[in-house]
Amino acid sequence: MRTPAFRLLTLAATAVTTAGLLIGASAASASDRTPLPGSVPAWAKSSARTGEANATDNVAFRVYLGWTGDAAAVASRVSTPGSADYGRFLTAAQFRQRFAPSPSDVSSVQQWLRKAGFDVGYTPGNRRFVQAEGTVAQAAAAFGTTFGEFAVGGKTLRAPEKDLSLPAGLPASVSAVVGLDESFALLQPSSAPAATPSPAFVNAPPCSAYYGEKTTATTLTPDGVKVPDAYGHPNPWAPCGYTPSQLRSAYGVQQAIAGGTDGTGQTVAIIDAYASPTIVSDVNTYSRLHGLPQLSGNQFRQVVPPGVYNRPQNPKQDPQGWYGEETLDVEAVHSIAPGANIVYVGAPNNYQDLDAAMNHVVDQHLASIVTNSYGFSTELLPTGYVKPFNDTLIEAAATGIGVYFSSGDNADETDGVAANFPKATPDWPAVSPWVTAVGGTSLGVGAGGEYLFETGWETGRSTLTNGAWVPTPPGEFFGGAGGGTSRLFAQPAYQAGVVPSSIATANGARPQPMRAVPDVAALADPNTGFLVGQTQAFPDGTAKYSEYRIGGTSLASPLFAAFVALAQQQAGREFGFANPLLYAKAGTSAFHDVRQPPSPMAVARVNYNNSVDASAGYSAASLRSLDADAVLTIHVRNGYDDVTGIGSPNGPAFLTALGQ
Repeated sequence: MRTPAFRLLTLAATAVTTAGLLIGASAASASDRTPLPGSVPAWAKSSARTGEANATDNVAFRVYLGWTGDAAAVASRVSTPGSADYGRFLTAAQFRQRFAPSPSDVSSVQQWLRKAGFDVGYTPGNRRFVQAEGTVAQAAAAFGTTFGEFAVGGKTLRAPEKDLSLPAGLPASVSAVVGLDESFALLQPSSAPAATPSPAFVNAPPCSAYYGEKTTATTLTPDGVKVPDAYGHPNPWAPCGYTPSQLRSAYGVQQAIAGGTDGTGQTVAIIDAYASPTIVSDVNTYSRLHGLPQLSGNQFRQVVPPGVYNRPQNPKQDPQGWYGEETLDVEAVHSIAPGANIVYVGAPNNYQDLDAAMNHVVDQHLASIVTNSYGFSTELLPTGYVKPFNDTLIEAAATGIGVYFSSGDNADETDGVAANFPKATPDWPAVSPWVTAVGGTSLGVGAGGEYLFETGWETGRSTLTNGAWVPTPPGEFFGGAGGGTSRLFAQPAYQAGVVPSSIATANGARPQPMRAVPDVAALADPNTGFLVGQTQAFPDGTAKYSEYRIGGTSLASPLFAAFVALAQQQAGREFGFANPLLYAKAGTSAFHDVRQPPSPMAVARVNYNNSVDASAGYSAASLRSLDADAVLTIHVRNGYDDVTGIGSPNGPAFLTALGQ
């Protein structure tokens, strides 16, 4: 729910229904096959069946093999302060030697796939998976299932109609298959299809240089309308977008950066899909305009497959929509940690290849910090999506890599959720216990860069209609930071004693304490958002650099990752998977304990009707109420809460505490 064309890359699965069709199945009996439980997506319901899957359609997939030992135990020990092994991370080579599938197991899978008629492709250095390609008919025969098509949120997607199974004789380490169902088609930016480059968005006036600079008491809309009071008083016009110096000042790291703690020596990896062809020029223009150093030497590099810059636009892919995501991520990291190296890794599509991109970053140890601004709007996905990715995250932790994920932009997913998913759900992969999930806040920055307030990002929207706010504020829910209590993962040890039992058990709805999301938080609200600069396509046919306000937990994750880069530099060591360290500092001055405002707060804003200028007029003014969570199951509270976790970074105390 960001202001401009982009928001967190969320999956629309919770707002969809599904249906499926059959093709011929293998004649092999169940007795000589090993099932892979959970390989049917939750959305593949018979009630949504639309027809038979096309047996001749091409399908590309990966057969994943699991680790051969207790890699999770090692990952836990090296990540937990107080452990004798804390900080003694394995190298990638050591991890492979101890836990990677054996070459003979990989060879067995490859031989079986070739015998089944598939073209066998790439296997990475850690031997995590075997990539293959063939037809739907071949997949049905090889995996002993039938395939149907299902209506899912306006799309028709393929899925198996019963669990996949494997013939006898294959290695027991085969754990999952990714790509046979089309769940990946639900993972996408929310922006509409557009031509290269991204479609333009420009802030409409009035907006404020800092929080409270302009208010509805004295500043009219561009049409000369005086906006009415709300909550018994005038309200501020939304900030135009906080600059790097404002965020550094508000979060208390400006002095540290000026003194040389700027992320030098640290590397942050960013994973998205595709790649912006103008990213370097955009970041350097932005840096010049906002007092940041230019990207120099090898400080920034992109790891992308051939042709990824030139992907054509089509209904199932939105390369240009992801350009804004990459730009936001890179500029957010560079703004807070201008000395850090940045490695951008672009998947060749926004389908299942994002998991392969993560595996590449981890297996090649491209960075010690990884930030990700995409996710599925539910955790209830096929095992083939969850277990392999979780195994990659375990390798990351064991080898000293901290992985940060946006918690989501649709709160607890109860707004507009379809009946095929439980209404309250955290997002995947943020809910993984091996991820640092970053929630979102609304932030007030004063005239001198001072930290005025911070509360949870949950927005209510009312529109000016016939001189009054409709609906009555806080109005309708209009996006907010994701969070909630898992149904899949038990409570990790680092959350015990910090997360209230009411949250860990979802007020008795869970039989035992479970993983809660998020872990930490930073600015996310697009109504108190970040100013980003990007080359955009304007309606007159020109493409030019311009700046606009943006938000979402897609902003919070790279911001927090950049703060960690500063802390690692100051500490002189890498933290790896940081959750045990972060939770050990919960309730201390290292974090702002994000709380509810003492009285209702809101900002007003106006948009251009055509998104770029006044030629088509202005939208009606809207009021965006802050921390408007009455309709949700997640709420900001004192201490840990399921919107902002243990809180947001508190300047020097944060940098010092993490290094102790």
